[in-house]
Amino acid sequence: MRLKASFVAAVLLLATACSDSDVPQDELQLVENPTAASPANSPHQTGAPDGRVLDVDGDVTSVAINHGTLAAAVTGDDGDAHVLFYRMGGLTERPKRVDVDGAVERLTASGDQFAATVPSENTVLYLTPGGVVGETSVDGGPTSVAELDGRTLVGLRKAKAVAVLEHEQQTARTSSELASADQVLVSSEGSAVVLDRLRSALFEVQPDEGDIGLGLRAGQGATNAVTDQYNRVLVVDTREEYLLAFSLDPLVLLQRYPVPGSPYGIAYDPERDLAWVTLTARNEVVAFDVAGGEPEETARFSTVRQPNEVTTNPRTGTVVVASANGEGIQVIEP
Repeated sequence: MRLKASFVAAVLLLATACSDSDVPQDELQLVENPTAASPANSPHQTGAPDGRVLDVDGDVTSVAINHGTLAAAVTGDDGDAHVLFYRMGGLTERPKRVDVDGAVERLTASGDQFAATVPSENTVLYLTPGGVVGETSVDGGPTSVAELDGRTLVGLRKAKAVAVLEHEQQTARTSSELASADQVLVSSEGSAVVLDRLRSALFEVQPDEGDIGLGLRAGQGATNAVTDQYNRVLVVDTREEYLLAFSLDPLVLLQRYPVPGSPYGIAYDPERDLAWVTLTARNEVVAFDVAGGEPEETARFSTVRQPNEVTTNPRTGTVVVASANGEGIQVIEP
């Protein structure tokens, strides 16, 4: 089902006006459940995780790899937030720690740095192992960032919009036609989209016009997404347990592949055309070859408990899985 946000907004108003019920309706929701999907609570482990596990004092909220450095955002039991930096060639060495104000929702490689979104503080931080090297205030609860032609797109959950930054200054903001802007992505050919978890939908972002374009439903509980080298967006439908593939320009659903086990985290290795998906109901991570007509499973590993986060090192193929339940960071060499 393909829709224009402004058109559906009109349908929403009409449906609300004509309803005999006093219960608010949201036709833009597009899903049976009006709440965002969440990862399944992982069972207790019955065996040891594959690979090596690095102990971490706290829950890991995001991981990313950039130029041989692994960054892990951690929230401690006492609520303190920090980012740990590991050298991929020396994971047994003590990591460098950078304290931050507020829990980091998402880490993203950005040039020689890492961009970290901190929704509670309305800030985007730029970090290196040496500390905070930049900070940009963006009202509206920033959730993620993506680079597009020298500009930075910032998803804003509370503002239900996407901000456009140039030289760390906001130059535009899309109209608030989203239910939630949870993850903004830019494809290999420069198309921008935003994932709306509440509506379980992908929407085109038109930064030059400051507008949200066409949207397409992404299952019943889309949670996380990545782009690949084929100008596609790969989306995890956690609630219905599918891996979805969308083409861009135009926005079309191409594939819907079943992935039992409550898929949640996803990462993409462009060198091997592998999508790594975590299964929180099974404490597993699975690799799918996504170069063909449909995904093909190529590897499966046991993980730490509650494997909400995953990232890859395309240069070496290393896979890093992180526990949101205090059980550390797992490094797998497939």
